[in-house]
Amino acid sequence: MNVDIGGDWLGSPMICTRIVIASRHPVVLLGLSSVLGAERDFEIVASCGDAASCAQAIESLAPDIAILDSTMPELIAPSSSAPNPGDRSTRLVFFIPLEGYELVLPDALDGCSVILKETLPEALVQSLRQIASGERIVPQPSMDQVVPAGHGVSSDNALAVLTDRERQIMRLVSEGLSNKQIGRRLNTADGTVKVHLHHIFQKLEISNRTELAAFAISQNDRGAPGKSTESE
Repeated sequence: MNVDIGGDWLGSPMICTRIVIASRHPVVLLGLSSVLGAERDFEIVASCGDAASCAQAIESLAPDIAILDSTMPELIAPSSSAPNPGDRSTRLVFFIPLEGYELVLPDALDGCSVILKETLPEALVQSLRQIASGERIVPQPSMDQVVPAGHGVSSDNALAVLTDRERQIMRLVSEGLSNKQIGRRLNTADGTVKVHLHHIFQKLEISNRTELAAFAISQNDRGAPGKSTESE
């Protein structure tokens, strides 16, 4: 069985999100392990290089989250061997490139989340935290459709509802900065940055940092101003 069982999180009272990762590409496993291993609230309990060991790890270890790479289509397409999210508490996350997202069968997404491979590491971590808390993350079919249609905020007037500071924070999020990094850049508390982000999400009707970053990039591509003043 091609599976590497991770060790316990030693010396930390923090409740960790236990994760199984699965990919046929060692570089993907290494990359995910590196990003998630740097976060104290994540513990990789198994790193699997084939579908059989992944299914066995999910069954025996009952992780909180299982990240399934698109290199294992048998785990993504509905089949008798694919993990069923209704059978256990493990939340399934499909790790898929943008160009392959539309090829995923709708039945496979039932109750599952999707994270695009183009996602920045900070956004990946944030999305997994949201998934661990019970949210379901599914990206828009196109990066040009970040704000859901019919939600009352069009891309033409979206920036008008934001303050200068909120537009500035949105731009820094699109650059991949964490709340702490943004706070240092703007000389403000990261808690204040978090409050600003909450307001931004509400105003734009966006649910996570990944969508916000994509929206900011789309605005820049359309020639919208990306810089703002430094005032609160």
